[in-house]
Amino acid sequence: MNYTETTLPTVAEPASAPARKRLINSSQVDVNQLMPLQYHWAWEHYVNGCANHWMPTEVSMGADIALWGSNGLTDAERLVILRNLGFFSTAESLVGNNLVLAIFKHITNAECRQYLLRQAFEEAVHTHTFLYIVDSLGLSEREVFNMYREVPAISRKDEFEMALTADVLDPNFSTETFEGGQKFLENLIGYYLIMEGIFFYTGFVMILSFHRQNRMTGIGEQFQYILRDETTHLNFGIDLINGIKQENPHLWTPEFQARILDLVDQAVSLEIAYAWDCLPEGILGLNGDLFQEYVRHIADRRLERIGLPAQYGASNPFPWMSETMDLGKEKNFFETRVTEYQSAAGLTWD
Repeated sequence: MNYTETTLPTVAEPASAPARKRLINSSQVDVNQLMPLQYHWAWEHYVNGCANHWMPTEVSMGADIALWGSNGLTDAERLVILRNLGFFSTAESLVGNNLVLAIFKHITNAECRQYLLRQAFEEAVHTHTFLYIVDSLGLSEREVFNMYREVPAISRKDEFEMALTADVLDPNFSTETFEGGQKFLENLIGYYLIMEGIFFYTGFVMILSFHRQNRMTGIGEQFQYILRDETTHLNFGIDLINGIKQENPHLWTPEFQARILDLVDQAVSLEIAYAWDCLPEGILGLNGDLFQEYVRHIADRRLERIGLPAQYGASNPFPWMSETMDLGKEKNFFETRVTEYQSAAGLTWD
């Protein structure tokens, strides 16, 4: 409801009030009026995110510091760790900026905004995490945090995402036009489905492969916490995208669907190139060919969740990742496990 200086409500809202709520293009949001809730899924994601609260400084880096300072890692293994720190350290800030500067302004539903506030905090925690890791290992901050400029495989991914934000950041941008509505939906797909749902998962596999061998366990534990956060981010984003589609079916044209398929295909190519850049030679049973299959597999799963057909027919070469988070049933991940981790200190890993 839009409150003005001259017209204020003097009675309670009628029971039908939530029917006027919309995800976008509702009345201007002046007060985050949560009750009565209409989009219960958004509130559930908020509650699940809060249940996974953690801070990087809760995780000991002692074993990682000792291993990094020894001869226990090959140059190829160090490259994998450094590349992923370089990508994630800036990618998380891009997601946070997009949330605060682009998405939040145009979402007109209170419970969704409540979740976006929680997600923005989590993005700050993730950025803090990479600073904590870099500081703990005594790495060059300049080397790690400038990779987005100096490593083409990283800069191309970042540039791809920033291009999806440019129009939405225009002060005159509006979701009320047909073109604006599609551009906003494209932004959501680019950041939730592609950035957090595809670009991040290659790095999760690489870092968690060390953790599975009981090496670099501090970094691995923090990436597990981040993975659980990102699972909720992805689930919320998918629900938000599908909700906007349902409320604005005119935006979901065949031409727009073809555009999304093209964007995902571009992203898959960028991510495969990134995997080869991290793994010019095989380590830990990993290589570029396996990641080509994996990236195509998760891209298919993401497309299916927003009602688009799978494009690649690829299988999952890392079935152990499904034990960490079920790729086929992300939506049920927190519903079945949320009681296991009321705080990071109490997490129990299967």
